[in-house]
Amino acid sequence: MTVRYAVNQHITAEQFIGLLKETTLGGRRPVDDLERIQGMLDHANLTVTAWLDDKLVGIARSVTDFHFCCYLSDLAVSETIQASGIGKELIRRTFLELKPGCTLNLLAAPQAVNYYPKIGLTQHNSAWLLTNVNELK
Repeated sequence: MTVRYAVNQHITAEQFIGLLKETTLGGRRPVDDLERIQGMLDHANLTVTAWLDDKLVGIARSVTDFHFCCYLSDLAVSETIQASGIGKELIRRTFLELKPGCTLNLLAAPQAVNYYPKIGLTQHNSAWLLTNVNELK
């Protein structure tokens, strides 16, 4: 299996949705909202993708300033080829696009909590979320 990797290669919302549906992320992403998915792609400023021939099989989608922090918002690898090193390679290639001293941050999906320590990421116990501005006190 020869995987081709690309940085900031254009992908369609349909390709992204197709991949998400092949992963556990599909249940936590708005796969039925094409406009929102397109916005997610349009406003990410770093994507690293993995391809088997012309099929998208993996993505690391990030928002970053490249100098201080990079939020890796989506790491998805098709379940048909998980455990083949593609996820780790997507993270590695994402990190190599950053300037020295930049920190890569991500929130683990519940099913992936045990994956990240195995590949060398350090857990941080203080993440905070706001999904509704009316909850701000």
